[in-house]
Amino acid sequence: MNAIGSRFDFKEIQEKVSLHLRPWHRSLQFWVRAADIYTGYKVFQVRVSFVKDVQKQEAMWERQHELAADKIYAMCSDLGGFFLKVAQIIGKPDLAPAAWVKRLVTLCDQAPATPFDAVKFVLEKELGRSVGDIFEKFDVNPLGSASIAQVHRARLRGDKSDVVVKVQHPGIQDLMMTDIHNLQAFALYIQKTDIKFDLYSVTKEMEKQIGYEFDFLREANAMERIRHFLYKNNKKSPVLIPRALQDLVTRRVLVMEYIDGIPILNLGDEMAKRGINPGGKMAAAAKQNILKSLTLAYGQMILKSGFFHADPHPGNILICKGSEVALLDYGQVKDLPDQLRLGYANLVLAMADNDPVKAAESYRELGIETVSNCENEQQELLRLAQTMFDTKLPPGVVMLQPFSEDSSIKKVGVQSFPEELFSVLRTVHLLRGLSVGLGINYSCAEQWRAIAEEALYDAGRLKGANQKTKVRKWGSFRRLFRRD
Repeated sequence: MNAIGSRFDFKEIQEKVSLHLRPWHRSLQFWVRAADIYTGYKVFQVRVSFVKDVQKQEAMWERQHELAADKIYAMCSDLGGFFLKVAQIIGKPDLAPAAWVKRLVTLCDQAPATPFDAVKFVLEKELGRSVGDIFEKFDVNPLGSASIAQVHRARLRGDKSDVVVKVQHPGIQDLMMTDIHNLQAFALYIQKTDIKFDLYSVTKEMEKQIGYEFDFLREANAMERIRHFLYKNNKKSPVLIPRALQDLVTRRVLVMEYIDGIPILNLGDEMAKRGINPGGKMAAAAKQNILKSLTLAYGQMILKSGFFHADPHPGNILICKGSEVALLDYGQVKDLPDQLRLGYANLVLAMADNDPVKAAESYRELGIETVSNCENEQQELLRLAQTMFDTKLPPGVVMLQPFSEDSSIKKVGVQSFPEELFSVLRTVHLLRGLSVGLGINYSCAEQWRAIAEEALYDAGRLKGANQKTKVRKWGSFRRLFRRD
């Protein structure tokens, strides 16, 4: 008996030591890999400076980006968790070199599933009842497992409709906070040595937003608040939002209604199965309706409410019957202060009107501090705003390349960037990625113009515009998605 007890105690001690050392081991892995990628670029910059032929330089840069992309992919894939979210953010056509995008786009926020025994333990501890008492059926295999939680399909006792049960992975919060603090230290170093952008503020906002994702009570409240807002402001909500079952929600468990649909990434395959020509009129109409729904929902959330879903990556978007759009996962939401909400409304008008003077004024109002020695500074500030906060690509451009010498990011240094605006920036970039994926080039600033005017009028900051806004509000969306 004593021998068995000793073995048990030793195993428990081993597990505790392993849990304690895990963040240190993870930090070491990150810094070794990050240093390798960074020094690879620094050594390459010296080597390429001796090459005078421009075409040869470009080819060398492309190869360097490909080597770095493989290393970044391996790091994010091996470490998982928070770094999968980082891959989602930087793996966008407008944020990274093309080689990075091509490699990172295949990485999804997927994580190994927590064994069902552990899931059952969390459920019963959080809900205070056995799984069998609550659910008539419960699928042991999850519908999906992401960095923070996994979701199971189930049915409550005495009910005919299915529900989705979201359960947090045990011990994940401490691990992800370790990852974020490492990234913050790296960002602070990079912005002091290489990149003229306030990266540290961006990572601080990421820390705040991801910290919220561990509280499912907050997520359920956010879901209900956005549901209520969109249903109140429209005859029919532009997007479907699951309803949380409030008596089955805790900090680590969230039970909500099941919405039947297909992930937006599988839309092309689903069309092919049904014999629909992806380039035909029916497919084009469906894609336009999908983007129209998301654009309207986000315009209203950001500009009228200020409280918005801040994570519209493809994994959180379902396409339902009749091309209806369901928006899932309210772990990342943002509540913009009125000053920033209205300042951004002014910037939307500046971008829609191509007004560099108004854009410069909006920068000051938003607290975005820039430094520049280039000619025509105001025009470059407008271009930078459109790069950061609009979805439209210039004529003939397939993707934005912020690292090109002609990029506004190269010409204008961003010294200070409000943390709260990062969620708006990320949302716009994700919408741009979706529009590129759907083959539709459009300007969200142009489509949000009427909503921005209405928000400013309601705040008493735009005189005489309300009637004009109301008349053209829906006409603007009927003319959505002019093809360039």
